[in-house]
Amino acid sequence: MAGELVVLVNPAARGGRTLRLLDPVVRRLRAGDRPVSVIVGTSAQDSLERACTAVAEEPGALVAFGGDGLVHLAVQAVAGTDVPLGIIPAGTGNDVAAALGIPRRDLLAAADIVAAGRTRVVDAARIGEDEWFAGVVACGFDSRVNERANEMTGPPGTAKYLLAMVRELRSFVPVPFTITVDGEVVEQEAMMVAVGNTDSYGGGMRVCPGAVPDDGLLDVLVVGRIPKGAFLRTFPRVYRGTHLGHPAVTVRRARTVTLEAPGIVAYADGERIAPLPLTLTVHPGALRVLAPV
Repeated sequence: MAGELVVLVNPAARGGRTLRLLDPVVRRLRAGDRPVSVIVGTSAQDSLERACTAVAEEPGALVAFGGDGLVHLAVQAVAGTDVPLGIIPAGTGNDVAAALGIPRRDLLAAADIVAAGRTRVVDAARIGEDEWFAGVVACGFDSRVNERANEMTGPPGTAKYLLAMVRELRSFVPVPFTITVDGEVVEQEAMMVAVGNTDSYGGGMRVCPGAVPDDGLLDVLVVGRIPKGAFLRTFPRVYRGTHLGHPAVTVRRARTVTLEAPGIVAYADGERIAPLPLTLTVHPGALRVLAPV
């Protein structure tokens, strides 16, 4: 793989603590006199505009130095183009990187994968006409927890998410969803719905454990109406992917999914997207990634 590597940096990743690791990563990428440039945007919109400008110049790769949120942003710039996406997983969850076989915690090993230049072609999916995602779209209980956590000022880190989950569970009631899967309409009350191009979100929660990023399909997981106590006992099983054995859990595969529900906001790759209804469509082979093959 020839050409310049453009590194897109999230200065806030892990509270800004990973910026000190940027220099050794850039040095590793520059081994062999490879040209490397760095983009640090002043905001998400500024970062996206800079990334799109860089991709228009057809560099060797756009490399996301950050977590799933930055990967999501970088995908907006490279999906549907011939410019590969590299990932240096410097965020908290790093689920998209893990799904592609990129080490979650070893930045220099990830840099070596980028430098090696092996390209894998995988799917990406569109939300409506304007937004791409590479990992998982989630809505229902988990997105309500995210909404609540985003309104809280503390405590820091995962403790805030856990507190938001406890508070949300007190008032949560099953949501009436209308789910259209490749033209077939299903109406049911559900605790949550996840649509996965890859298998995990939230730092290793294997919500769609059978999803693979290059099969041309999306996995549609529905957790139907169950008592709160049973839901709370079942939810931790998502880290092992064993929740699929619960009778309230169903999984279907589809190319196009439309989700409708009142008062529900969808999150994709951990990023807030928009209230439902939304239509998700897989685009086979829309994304080139630098990953082990």
